[in-house]
Amino acid sequence: MLPVFAAYLKEIESIHTEIDKVLASLPQEALDWVPGLEMNPIAVLVAHTAGSERFLIGDIIGGLDSQRDRVAEFAVRGKDGAALSALLAQALAATRTTFEKLTVAELESIEPRTKQGRSFTVAAAIDHVIAHDAQHLGHIELTRQLWARRA
Repeated sequence: MLPVFAAYLKEIESIHTEIDKVLASLPQEALDWVPGLEMNPIAVLVAHTAGSERFLIGDIIGGLDSQRDRVAEFAVRGKDGAALSALLAQALAATRTTFEKLTVAELESIEPRTKQGRSFTVAAAIDHVIAHDAQHLGHIELTRQLWARRA
C-alpha cells in the first residue's frame, strides 16, 4: 500500500477505534436507545457509518459490491456491541483492500466514479468518508453522554 493510502487508512482506523471504545462501554439497551425525536440510536449510527464507508470506498472506488441497503441501516436494532464492531471491521477490510490497489494517478484523477447514481472522484470519496465517519463518531459520543445523563 502506498504511504498516502496508509495515512488515510490510519485515520479511518483511528475513528473506528474510538467508536469501538464506545460500543464496548455500553449495554445493549443503550445501543438501541433513541435520545429524542429525529435522532438516531448508536446502533443506527454505527451501521450507517459502516455502510456508507463500505459503499463509498469499497464499491465506488474499489469496484466491490457490498449490496448496500441504506434504508436497512436506519432500522438496525438488537445488535450488540460485538456485532456492530464487526460491521465496522468489514467496512475497514473493504477499505484496506481498495487502498492496497490504488495508485497516486487514481487519487489525482478528476474523473468521477459512479455507482447507484452517486459520483465521486477518488480523492473526494476518501475525504467524504473521513469527514462522515468523524461526524458520526461525534454523534455516537454525544448519544453516549446523553445516555449516561438520562433522568
